[in-house]
Amino acid sequence: MLLVCPACGTLVHAEELKELATRAEAAEDPAQALTLWREAHGLLPVGSRQQEVIASKIDALVRVVDRHPLGGGKKHTSWGKVAAGAGVVALFLAKFKFVLLFLATKGKLLFLGLTKAGTFFSMFLSFGLYWSIWGWKFAAGLVLSIYVHEMGHVAMLMRLGVKAGMPMFIPGLGAVIRLRENLPTAREDARVGLAGPIWGLGAAVTAYLLGIGLQAPVFLAIAKIGAWINLFNLAPVWQLDGSRAFRSLTRQQRWIAFGSIIAALLLAQSEAYGMLIIVALFAAVRLFEKAMPAEPDHRALIEYVVLVAAHSTLASIPVPR
Repeated sequence: MLLVCPACGTLVHAEELKELATRAEAAEDPAQALTLWREAHGLLPVGSRQQEVIASKIDALVRVVDRHPLGGGKKHTSWGKVAAGAGVVALFLAKFKFVLLFLATKGKLLFLGLTKAGTFFSMFLSFGLYWSIWGWKFAAGLVLSIYVHEMGHVAMLMRLGVKAGMPMFIPGLGAVIRLRENLPTAREDARVGLAGPIWGLGAAVTAYLLGIGLQAPVFLAIAKIGAWINLFNLAPVWQLDGSRAFRSLTRQQRWIAFGSIIAALLLAQSEAYGMLIIVALFAAVRLFEKAMPAEPDHRALIEYVVLVAAHSTLASIPVPR
């Protein structure tokens, strides 16, 4: 696409850029501002001064999102107050508050994905395949676990103002999301990558609590396999989520992450050994890369360490037969 007039050297999209800049400056929602600035960024010549200025604005907004990762803090506080003042009901809500909170704040987004024909039909095909192997209950739980994981990526992409499609299931292999634009920084790549296992952890913990509360082994099995899949995705190799996280970690931080994997390996039960060994091997290779970021990414490190510990623990839970 031609961005600069070859005859006079003026910007082809000058008027559109002015409109985008005006709307971005007026936007109160960081995600909306990010979307507008990213659109403007793509209409400028690569390496131009204007593009560098907008890139700095995008980076500043990403850091704002970093400082408020959950968003809607006031809503979270109000939910806590309601739960605290409800007597006996409060005890129940306290135990399952994160589930209710998740449904209240993210339920609309989860439903949105199911309204997309490609997502729904590919999801149905995967469900049919897994049903034929393990039965419909386990198949439904497995497909929903994968879906929640993928929607975690979508939610973070939307929060960062990055255009992307909804999940497309590949029967027997999982699901993928097609990005419509690249993630320019390692920090953004890490946020998007780890959002999947974070949401996946929510799905696994929910299944685990249902399994304990209802004394239903099928939910425990869903929690276990969900955690195992998310643990696999934390391997820092290829385009997996763990690789995106490692991209933003300094050498020292990678050693800490590697240490957390070894600690999980020593503490986990035999069911998680094989997967943790795979994760550890790929992490060891990434320790000696030449090109690494100079600025540490503390959030990515903390999230990665916690996710390794949590998913390895859930992948080790016993499931009654």
